[in-house]
Amino acid sequence: MIGGTAPTRSEASAQVLVFGAGRRLGSTEAMVDVDLSAQGGVITILGPNGAGKSTLLRCLATVWLPDSGSVLIDGLDPRHESDRLEIRRRLGYLPQDSGLAESATVFDVVDYLAVMKSVGRNTRHPERLRRLEVMELLDLVGLAEQAAEKVGSLSRGMRQRVALAQALLGRPTLLLLDEPASGLDPEERARLRSILGERRRHATIIQSTHLTDQAAYTDRILVMAEGRIRFDGSPARLAGLADGTTWIQPTRPVDGSTRTFWETSDGHYRCLGTPPAGAETVQPTVEDGYLLLLNS
Repeated sequence: MIGGTAPTRSEASAQVLVFGAGRRLGSTEAMVDVDLSAQGGVITILGPNGAGKSTLLRCLATVWLPDSGSVLIDGLDPRHESDRLEIRRRLGYLPQDSGLAESATVFDVVDYLAVMKSVGRNTRHPERLRRLEVMELLDLVGLAEQAAEKVGSLSRGMRQRVALAQALLGRPTLLLLDEPASGLDPEERARLRSILGERRRHATIIQSTHLTDQAAYTDRILVMAEGRIRFDGSPARLAGLADGTTWIQPTRPVDGSTRTFWETSDGHYRCLGTPPAGAETVQPTVEDGYLLLLNS
């Protein structure tokens, strides 16, 4: 868990309920009979490319409607326009392709969305408070010094942080982040974990990733594969799936008892499957449990 403490449930955190949701993309079933109940904390949807992670997030963000089943955010149904608009007021969304205007400055890109989200509205000094929040968020994501630079001049990781600042505007009670660690270096991934660790006390945060190390720091993991949820539980429980099935040996496996393996930096092989006689098992990781699940 982020920060090593249990998540604090807050009445401000959005309630997310998904019942039997499905979505087709052409002839492909991108999401199949998905159930989800969440309120508060950081939830990670972990899975390979094409697993259905982005499809689920788009349905939660009201970009798409499910073809079957239902999605409710705080009891609001996005199939109704008035409910859909209210849901959008409560959420922050970082899609994979944020579509940032390259000719605009970093400050203006975030400030424009702040205007659209009515940040600072109903206060005595709305413009001042809006601009103050924009600068506070740029400082939070480490881009205060780049506020006057053009978006087009930024690296991929910096653009990702601009999009994260946009998603955080207005302190949303539902934060949806599609591959938020994409393009970030290790230091910036640590910053992202810190941001999520603070916001998880006031919002329901659902992120997608294919990075097991990013998922390991969250409160709950959903493993998706071929449009279905294959696992729902804590990082420790996911790692525990590989308990007793993870070992290291000095030679390359040649029998069929090994489901997957890879060579480590010291020339040994980390193996998952049925340990051979005499093998000494090792403590499994989230990645071990995830790989074993996908290869079962």
